Amino acid sequence: MRPAFGKAIDKVTVRAGLAVTALALVLWALPARRAGEDGGHHGDHPAHLDAFEKAGVTELKEGQRGPGFRLRTFPGDGQVSLEAFRDKLVVLNFWATWCTPCTVEMPTLEALSQAYRERGLVVIGVSVDRGAPRGLLAPYLDHQRLTFPILLDPDLATSKAWRVTSLPATFLVKPGGEVVGMAIGAREWNGAEMRALLETLLPAPR
Repeated sequence: MRPAFGKAIDKVTVRAGLAVTALALVLWALPARRAGEDGGHHGDHPAHLDAFEKAGVTELKEGQRGPGFRLRTFPGDGQVSLEAFRDKLVVLNFWATWCTPCTVEMPTLEALSQAYRERGLVVIGVSVDRGAPRGLLAPYLDHQRLTFPILLDPDLATSKAWRVTSLPATFLVKPGGEVVGMAIGAREWNGAEMRALLETLLPAPR
């Protein structure tokens, strides 16, 4: 287990990153936890570690924080910050319209969003399409029928801050803001293994 961003985010980089996911993960500066490693509540529960592995998610060491951001929403002209979702389990997905693996996993992210939004999970999609071309994004999102929040990173500043080098790149941010996991490449976000993992990270019922 280990970790993974600009014009470095191009189609060639994506294909290469997906082919050598382990290398892309090493490029992420946040240290990962290895199975069986002691330290904190994760290390005390091997079954919990297994949940990350089974879901294909790299578990990060405790106490990691992602860079804050404030991005424009789409299709509206509002802005939203990561801090606004502090009480949620955030599935933060960096994607682009030209990224085929991103398109492949979009329906599973939408299904996950619909299944868990009432339980405190929010999927946030951050588009890294340069310039955020409305004529390209609008039909894409309509075709995908996405209902979760879409934010725009037209100058790639946020993706660079999160050190995204390959797409799709997805981060799991627990309530309170701790980044606990990351995945490079497409995943089955509504699959049984992923749900089993996310169940352990949801905010406690009020």
